[in-house]
Amino acid sequence: MENLDLTDLALLKLLQENSNYTTKEIAARVNLSATPVYERLRKLEKEGYIKKYVALLDAEKLGRELIVFCNITLKQHTKVIGNKFVTDIIALQEVTECYNISGDYDFMLKVLVKNMKDYQDFVINSLGSVENIGSAHSTFVIGTIKHTNNVPL
Repeated sequence: MENLDLTDLALLKLLQENSNYTTKEIAARVNLSATPVYERLRKLEKEGYIKKYVALLDAEKLGRELIVFCNITLKQHTKVIGNKFVTDIIALQEVTECYNISGDYDFMLKVLVKNMKDYQDFVINSLGSVENIGSAHSTFVIGTIKHTNNVPL
């Protein structure tokens, strides 16, 4: 982050607010012309500060109303088995996030499904087909208090 100046940080904050802003709109907000803003954005992309531009969808409106955090413990811990687990989890569309964690569990999955019946189907048919799972502990979200994809700058 030492390579970023205040203008770069301002650009990143604006893009987190709305990645649909045009270069001209961003330039007006940071008091620069469009060309230097364009060049800075390309530099931020090239250096990996900006990974990609996405549209954030409303999961509920799209029928994915149930959020479940599923904590997984593996039976065995080897490089090959761990890599296979990761590959299998990445392939499951219901899993929107997966973290390798410390503590009582090995992995935490964020799962989006339509309802409890769909989660049961996911556990039995999808998660059940992933090898080497020793245990799975599910926590069901009853209400979202704060949800953001913004990185604190």
